Amino acid sequence: MTANVSRRDFLKGAGCLIVSFSATGSVLSSRRVAAQGSGVPDDRLDSWLAVDADGRVTVLTGKCELGQGLATAQMQLVAEELVVPLDRITLIQCDTERTPDQGTTSGSQSHPTNFNDRNLAQAAATAREALLRMAAERLEVPLQELQIDNGVIRSRTGGKSARYGELVGGKTFQLPLDSGARRRPPSDWRVMGTPAPRAELPDLATSRFEFVHNVRVPGMLHGRVVRPPSVGAKLSSVNEESVEDVPGLVKVVVKNDFVGVVAEKPWQAIQAAEKLSCEWSAGPALVSQNDFYEHLRHQEPRSDRLVVDSKDVDATLERAASIVSATYRHPYQMHGSVGSSCAVADVKDGKVTLWSASQAVHHLKLTAAMLLGVSPEDVRVIFKMGSGCYGLNGADTVSYDAALLSQAVGRPVRVQLSRQDEMAWENYGYAYVIDQRLGLDSEGKVIAWDYEAWFPTLGSRPRTGTPGNVVTGFLAGFEPAAVTEPSPAEDPGSFNNGSNAAPSYVAGCVSGSCGGTGTIKSERVLTHNVRSMFFTGPLRSPSRLQNTFAHESILDEAAAQAGMDPVAYRLEHLSDSRLIEVLKAVAEKANWDPRPSPRRDLTKRGVASGRGIACVLYEGDNGYCALFANVDVNQDTGEVLVKRLVAGVDCGPISNPDGLRNQVEGGTLQGVSRALLEEVNWDEKKVTSVDWGTYQSLPLGFDVPEVETVLIDRRDVEAMGAGETTITLAAAAIGNAIFDATGTRIREVPFTRERVKAALTGAIS
Repeated sequence: MTANVSRRDFLKGAGCLIVSFSATGSVLSSRRVAAQGSGVPDDRLDSWLAVDADGRVTVLTGKCELGQGLATAQMQLVAEELVVPLDRITLIQCDTERTPDQGTTSGSQSHPTNFNDRNLAQAAATAREALLRMAAERLEVPLQELQIDNGVIRSRTGGKSARYGELVGGKTFQLPLDSGARRRPPSDWRVMGTPAPRAELPDLATSRFEFVHNVRVPGMLHGRVVRPPSVGAKLSSVNEESVEDVPGLVKVVVKNDFVGVVAEKPWQAIQAAEKLSCEWSAGPALVSQNDFYEHLRHQEPRSDRLVVDSKDVDATLERAASIVSATYRHPYQMHGSVGSSCAVADVKDGKVTLWSASQAVHHLKLTAAMLLGVSPEDVRVIFKMGSGCYGLNGADTVSYDAALLSQAVGRPVRVQLSRQDEMAWENYGYAYVIDQRLGLDSEGKVIAWDYEAWFPTLGSRPRTGTPGNVVTGFLAGFEPAAVTEPSPAEDPGSFNNGSNAAPSYVAGCVSGSCGGTGTIKSERVLTHNVRSMFFTGPLRSPSRLQNTFAHESILDEAAAQAGMDPVAYRLEHLSDSRLIEVLKAVAEKANWDPRPSPRRDLTKRGVASGRGIACVLYEGDNGYCALFANVDVNQDTGEVLVKRLVAGVDCGPISNPDGLRNQVEGGTLQGVSRALLEEVNWDEKKVTSVDWGTYQSLPLGFDVPEVETVLIDRRDVEAMGAGETTITLAAAAIGNAIFDATGTRIREVPFTRERVKAALTGAIS
């Protein structure tokens, strides 16, 4: 059973130090917090941490563990600033009644948010200095003569000492945030910068860890949803008599086009959902998958964005010695979490408690309130880890499912989606079609870069007032939010690369001022957002992966046309010293063979080997990375086997080398899966990728490539993201390696056997 402990009860029983503060700029005012629906003001230190009477530290964070090691890194951060052992830290994550609202855990920004002199780091530093002042007064020792070791403050000359717990004594302090509270310098780090095992691993290994799937509450029932038989179908009628004989059935629930059943046991709910007779109107015919990419070009854009425009691209292309042009295609892909999404809801007497794996509990609090027609103050969302997502899988959707069903029966309801319900109706990663033209001068150097892309969207993460952004909210009668793209940069000194739509090689020129990371100053980057047939949303490295595949592929094509080595060619067009260093470090680690691609000893039969490389500054300011890939291509079957990968990352100071290495390796392997296998398929009515037979990803037991890492630790800069860096490069590096091995360029992901074989056959003929 999961106990409901209020924040007030928690703090009353903790015997803890509570230090409150206010901050300028980096924290929210009480008025803004109230507007967001959070019950926890984030301008008070006791919203972030508490020191118990026994010296243990309880940390409250608005960023959640999704399998990326973030919980451990946050615990390390507080342990370091308070100078206590890691095992004295207890972490409470993402509970709308107990933890601050830090928005969505996404975009590789969770650790940087807490590390870079605000939130957890600043809270812990402020608490440490407050404790030192308390100790100086109690021990009658000058502040400068005190030192801390393992939560004990003592005089440097010995003798007098006080433990954190002794200093607390249940006292409360009203202190403004000391903006000058000093962070512990990296030279003094004991916990940070060292490998620490994942905090949850012992419980995971011994089956004691409580996933959201394991939550049980008294009186809990079980629910199942009935989705439409085709995209766009509308509910005409429901025959409840068709399930009257199902044992344990409690209720059939209908709200607009949302249909679900509630039963005493899970199997009974499954039986009822399968047996329930529903009439649906036919939805519109879906665009043929064969015509899909061309269809995107001819849709009326919902919004356009001119990311950068130097105003001279056409003129520069006209005077170019040669032009390299190509179109790149990327499909819808899904999260495909190993375990289907689950949630538990308890809605009664106007109060709502949700146990959810949502990455944004405060947004879910607000949108669930709207969905149920209750006040946000009456909704509590408690994060419980799910089976992984790295984006928007079914976690929010199934939370809505459980909430609607629980409201209908007035008892707690647990819902776990079926594999088919999860895969056919989740928010897919964006499909893309990208046209690019590169103008080269007489020496083969790029002098102009012209980019135009079309990508379909529908819905996304549920945010304030947008429960219709996922399928359950839509079926219940809410429309997806209108897509709003940022306007072109109006500040001449600013540069936003539009989710890496602007490549790392352009200078980012806007109104004559350049703020990018490359040397190419003649540039135009234009994106068209069109309406999607399916729900879409962020999937690890959203849009950045698709754009970087196109950029790193066409630059490789330009290098081949210029007869230059791919690494040397990239270095010629880069200007950012950190990205240059990462690229060089990966090439050195990989024992890069400097020569033009493709190989000179090409053969069109048997197995051919090749190497490829790619690099990117993720989002333009959020992590430098490079990736080397070595592949074998069976030219008779089209099979691509990735043999070796070398991934390099510079994300600033490394908090946990082991955790960072896990992220780099895991992201790289997920990138391999998306590059070689993953693609959502459909027929004229519905999605047909509904199980592991119809949606391919790397299977258990596959030939794991050798993965090596190069981690560049910079402790004199701010922390950047890491979780979405190397996955961004996998398709490009592998595609470049296929070209090097075979001389055939494949411009559409995934590189399936059939697609590779067809491309090789076309090249031969």
